Amino acid sequence: MEVTERMLDIAIENMAPGVKWSQIAGQMEACAKQAGCSVVTDYVGHGIGAEMHEDPKVPNFVSRLLLQEDIVLQEGMVLAVEPMVNLGRAAVRTLKDGWTVVTRDRKYSAHFEHTIAVVAGGCEVLSRLAG
Repeated sequence: MEVTERMLDIAIENMAPGVKWSQIAGQMEACAKQAGCSVVTDYVGHGIGAEMHEDPKVPNFVSRLLLQEDIVLQEGMVLAVEPMVNLGRAAVRTLKDGWTVVTRDRKYSAHFEHTIAVVAGGCEVLSRLAG
């Protein structure tokens, strides 16, 4: 769980106008790998606004697709950043209920999430509880 939380902190520390998402995703992925964990690649973070799930997609890892479709953060963007880390392999599967997702190798997994607005000079975490 600490690795997943640290990945989210990395995103928060680095989100600002003009920053490429791939730079942040690369740091997040490196954090997981350095801890001997894998990053779930079947699910990614996303934009959030009038709809719950909007573009852009914001993965927690660097892929060829991300490098081709990289985004540059802009003031006013609101993103749901959702690192998902497994102690074993990255592969996951959905159970018969159509909702529950588990790791294929049955190892532990963690998922942290914050809704974050890109603002002048950095970002603001919108989903952090007061106190």
